Amino acid sequence: MSAEAADREAATSSRPCTPPQTSWFEFLLEEGLLEQHLQKPSPDPPPVQLIVQFLEQASKPSVNEQNQVQPPPDNKRNRILKLLALKVAAHLKWDLDVLEKSLSVPVLNMLLNELLCISKVPPGTKHVDVDLSSLPPTTAMAILLYNRWAIRTIVQSSFPVKQVKPGPPQLNVMNQMQQEKELTENILKVLKEQAADSILVLEGALKLNKDLYVHTIRTLDLLAMEPGMVNGETESSTAGLKISAEEIQCQVCYDLGAIYFQQGSTNAAVNENAKEKFFKTKELIAKNGSSSLHFTIDEERLAGYCQACGILTSSSDDASQQATPYSQIHSCMKSGNYQDLVKIFLEDNLALSLPVQFRQSVLRELFQKAQQGNDALDEVCFKVCVCNTVCDVLQGQTIDIQFCQLFLKPSKEKIDFLLEVCSKSINLENASEALKRKMAAFLKNLCLVLEDLQLVFMISSHELFIKLLKDDERKSLIDQMRKRSPRINLCTKPVTSFYDIPASASVNIGQLEHQLILSVDPWRIRQILIELHGMTSERQFWMISNKCIPSLLQDFVHAKQLFAACLELVTEFSPKLRQVMLNEMLLLDIYTHEAGAGVSGERPPSDLISRVRGYLEMRVPDIPLRQVIAEECVAFLLNWRENEYLTMQVPLPLVQTNPYVKLGQLLAATCKELPGPKESRRTAKDLWEVVVQICSVSNQHKRGNDGRVSLIKHRESTLGIMYRSELLSFIKKLREPLVLTTILSLFVKLHNVREDIVNDIAAEHISIWPSSIPNLQSVDFEAVAVTVKELVSYALTINANNHFWLIIQADIYFATNQYSAALHYYLQAGAVCSDFFNKMVPPDVYTDQVIKRMIKCCSLLNCHTQVAILCQFLREVDYKTAFKALQEQNSHDAMDSYYEYIWDVTILEYLTYLHHKRGETDKRQIAIKAIGQAELNASNPEEVLQLAAQRRKKKFLQAMAKLYF
Repeated sequence: MSAEAADREAATSSRPCTPPQTSWFEFLLEEGLLEQHLQKPSPDPPPVQLIVQFLEQASKPSVNEQNQVQPPPDNKRNRILKLLALKVAAHLKWDLDVLEKSLSVPVLNMLLNELLCISKVPPGTKHVDVDLSSLPPTTAMAILLYNRWAIRTIVQSSFPVKQVKPGPPQLNVMNQMQQEKELTENILKVLKEQAADSILVLEGALKLNKDLYVHTIRTLDLLAMEPGMVNGETESSTAGLKISAEEIQCQVCYDLGAIYFQQGSTNAAVNENAKEKFFKTKELIAKNGSSSLHFTIDEERLAGYCQACGILTSSSDDASQQATPYSQIHSCMKSGNYQDLVKIFLEDNLALSLPVQFRQSVLRELFQKAQQGNDALDEVCFKVCVCNTVCDVLQGQTIDIQFCQLFLKPSKEKIDFLLEVCSKSINLENASEALKRKMAAFLKNLCLVLEDLQLVFMISSHELFIKLLKDDERKSLIDQMRKRSPRINLCTKPVTSFYDIPASASVNIGQLEHQLILSVDPWRIRQILIELHGMTSERQFWMISNKCIPSLLQDFVHAKQLFAACLELVTEFSPKLRQVMLNEMLLLDIYTHEAGAGVSGERPPSDLISRVRGYLEMRVPDIPLRQVIAEECVAFLLNWRENEYLTMQVPLPLVQTNPYVKLGQLLAATCKELPGPKESRRTAKDLWEVVVQICSVSNQHKRGNDGRVSLIKHRESTLGIMYRSELLSFIKKLREPLVLTTILSLFVKLHNVREDIVNDIAAEHISIWPSSIPNLQSVDFEAVAVTVKELVSYALTINANNHFWLIIQADIYFATNQYSAALHYYLQAGAVCSDFFNKMVPPDVYTDQVIKRMIKCCSLLNCHTQVAILCQFLREVDYKTAFKALQEQNSHDAMDSYYEYIWDVTILEYLTYLHHKRGETDKRQIAIKAIGQAELNASNPEEVLQLAAQRRKKKFLQAMAKLYF
């Protein structure tokens, strides 16, 4: 350190922190120490705390000579404190999100009123009467800030707030909290009275269409100077922090949308206003991004608002809605018109009017819908992704990972659409050379990554490919392909027929291989093979047929023709090969029936059942049973209830050697005896032991380098007759409800046996299984839990209306703390077996355990009135739980609007007492009205009371279903 610097530091350190006759806040202001404090990385106290301290000091009441409390005086001290608070808010760039999170309503109200005052807005002036366009930019911005905060506060006050549990009672703290609560309520009352004016002010701001400025620390310093010292800078259009017109419109639209949404629960016109404002916000975000210097919009909340508006409002097809691509896309997404959606994206690949961020947000929304179970959207996701990718390519962007993932399994249809998009996204006559090179490079790289010869040929023979790549480039690409695989040979020009191929031997072979892959005619295949073998003997042409398998999936007619041709060929020289072909044709016939007539429940022909039995009983030397055929045969017999055959007639050696046959026999025997006496549990016990063994892990001990012995668990154990993954795969071939219910209940019981299980899962026939396992540590219960989830999900794809399976799904969600989803499935189970609650739900579906779990779900979701109503559904009304729930004031359900569903007079009388005690006159009257209904009179016959209860049960459950479905 230099001597001069040391002297300067000594002088600074020796200076008193508070000079004589100067208060600490004046010192902060004059010495510029506030700005230094705010520039620290983590200032202590934080900025928002400084605002509170400054305004609290400035708002302290004074006491006169007669000891009378007077309002805070308007003196220099208080003006400086208010200025300091404004400067801290300016440092935070007047970000309402930050200020609202940390400041109470009274403090923020005081701060914004001071901003209005210092911005020369006359006290008492109605903002709605002021012409914003005629005001200085900072004054107009101050008015906007105040009115934005006003409607945001109104909206925020409508949300339920989780009450904080109070600590030990302290009188002074409680008094302070009560005063702040009363002050907040008074301010909210005024804001709500002025809400219509605030909305008009903000609607007027949308018409300004000009940049505004908000006060900074510097402009506030200028305003604090003596009048003679101000040079007029604060009145100019360039003073302060610039907020662009689009930023202002975006934030104002969002805030107006929120207040319209809050007001529009019963007003379609107001809902329409909310929708318009939210989608305008979305457009502006897509154009400019969600963050700026002045604000940040929560895009997740905005998406929720947009979705809700789409549900609450009717569709509109007027010309103004269709004026922009944004509104067209919104309309398509809302109506599910995905064909037009893809068309808009494809057309925009030429216009390039949609921002990249907007394209990506639409694709994300589609992916989310697809992941929620809408499989039909998979193709739409692919098509929109292709449009986006080609657009990115033409703009020089990198290819998104989603495109690569969707192209992991390319197909002819995917390549066809990709080539269509590429062709329609570039006008070759007017396109620049740079654009053509980008498209050519994309197609070239695509050829290099594709492994399927047929798909590569589709691209390389396409008109666009030939026009974009020069002859030498195409030849170079073919050379690269040959180096990658000696069997791939491509023609550089489209070939109209087989006989037009040039004389090159390699090209001839490549084209013949291509013909071989595509052909399904047995005679033509034979001719091509003869020609190929005549050209070369170095290749194994039988391997090429592997490539045609995907194209023959579900094409049972052609597959049968090819098998018949093979059978005809091998019959001449090999009886064993003939039997192999007959076995494969049996498998094909099983697939054909199960994918066709079997889907509608039509039983298979008797000769097919006989052939399946014959295969299992077959004893041909040197022809072992093929495992996949045996597996399909057993599943086939179980699905068509051939339990007698599987139980009594399957050869014993086959049961002992084939795991699928053994499993099928045990399942058939267990199902055959259901429902039955206790003796049937012997068969169930055998099946139980087999499955437990499959789900057990083999433990091994290993000594580490440090000498310690550790336990190693092998998840896929070889202790059982098959792996767990093989068992799961086999079960997913079953469709017979009784078989699925049996195996599902077994796994549920196995799940419940676990010692640390908290919530059991219920299932039909669960009592037939053993209650314990000798060696619990050997069972992989994590794998069992996963299997239960997979099995019930699969079972519901077979029959989505099986109420017992729906209860299992609900129990799983309940056990994993997913209470909203659990309620969904509990309600769905009741709905499917009662004609949407128009009939009574059977008591074996809505047992006391199910009702108690529904009560707990509602309680944990803070829907306490629903809890009280469900307490009536129990065989013995749970008054203790019902009364405790009704005492909660922080309920997220419709509260008094649910009183019409209560039929228990004791609960209604308690409600009357509770509302009287709280002074809630309106709610008390609703409860009294409910009690006074004639059908609830205790003197009525039991039949009348039961009918009244059933009617209310029906209406309540229907209301719940609409809420959770």
